[in-house]
Amino acid sequence: MPKQDLLDPQGKAVANALHRSGHKEISAVRIGKRIELHFDREVTDKDIANAKKQAAEFLSNDVIEDVVAVTVEN
Repeated sequence: MPKQDLLDPQGKAVANALHRSGHKEISAVRIGKRIELHFDREVTDKDIANAKKQAAEFLSNDVIEDVVAVTVEN
């Protein structure tokens, strides 16, 4: 996700559109990216730890982005 301090014009545009369509209860929208890593086997705790490291060090730009979550989905 973009860091909270950075301007998110896409999120701002979506928030404005939601407000115009009657969703006044939404105070802000942040738009980020999602990266999926797929395995051909059962995911281990070591895989999750490695994915977190890869997300922080390789898959994101830590100057402008925060890694929000690394999860396993079935």
